[in-house]
Amino acid sequence: MTDDSSGFQAGQTGLVVLIPEAEPVVRTWRERLDPAARAGVPAHVTVVFPFLHADLIDDGTRAALGELAARHPAFDVRFERCGRFPGVLYLAPTPDTPFRRLTDAVVERWPEAPPYGGKYEPVPHLTVGQVKDEAALDEAEAGIGPSLPVTVHVASVDLVVFSGTEWRLQASFPLGQPGVTGQLDGTAR
Repeated sequence: MTDDSSGFQAGQTGLVVLIPEAEPVVRTWRERLDPAARAGVPAHVTVVFPFLHADLIDDGTRAALGELAARHPAFDVRFERCGRFPGVLYLAPTPDTPFRRLTDAVVERWPEAPPYGGKYEPVPHLTVGQVKDEAALDEAEAGIGPSLPVTVHVASVDLVVFSGTEWRLQASFPLGQPGVTGQLDGTAR
């Protein structure tokens, strides 16, 4: 049972890399075409969704996430082109290997939380739109193309939690910084 029309459930969590540098390029399209954006999720690349239910995330889990993130160096990535899955328009990160390594490390540590519930093979991407209207996705792709590339320095992995009405940032875990266990924060907006 879901708590809202987006299909998200209260207490669901995700591990994401926020990409604020992409917001000027994708915000308008995401607000129109991506249910996650309407639920308060900023532009991001998913590491693992869904992750553990919020009730299962304690200080030990946050410490383990901090240690995991600390073992991975910060990195630079470019979003130079759009890509497609059926009914989905996304920005493709180059390189995508650092995202894949983060996902693999989380799944190795928490095998009970496979990406997308094990339904899909994880492919690093920044969702722009998720609708059945291919013409709307074509329009978005044409509108975004001239604003690319977007270059980003990735320095953290973030834990987001769905409150029942919106996604909120719960903690941020710096990459490549041993001994940092995650800082609590406010909303994901």
